[in-house]
Amino acid sequence: MKKETEKIDALIKETLDTEEAKFYDELEEQGFLGKLGQAHKGKTGWLVSIMTVVHVLVFVVFVYCLVQLFNTEQLKELILWTAAGFLCMLFMAMMKLYIWMQMDKNDVLRELKRLELQVAVLAQKLEK
Repeated sequence: MKKETEKIDALIKETLDTEEAKFYDELEEQGFLGKLGQAHKGKTGWLVSIMTVVHVLVFVVFVYCLVQLFNTEQLKELILWTAAGFLCMLFMAMMKLYIWMQMDKNDVLRELKRLELQVAVLAQKLEK
């Protein structure tokens, strides 16, 4: 399957001019850090950036709750610090899920752009 994809990519690049080929190369698959960077650059990049900062702050609060949990000896405080730590973990999980969904959305959009480009190339070939 991978060889077929590479063959298709090579055929598309052959038919494109230099500007279109450069655009097609930008649509290649990215690594995790590249995807994360794209999530911070999109239309909702400001929200992802704020959520990343809040995520770090909540993690600091979680570590503080964990330290307090191990330093307490009273049952009531033990339950409160455990509940606070659990809420921090839930909050961090929700923020990560949102950011991962943004990264996935960017992947889908990139694939749609690749498909649009392939359809445009095919339509151009059929016109000739």
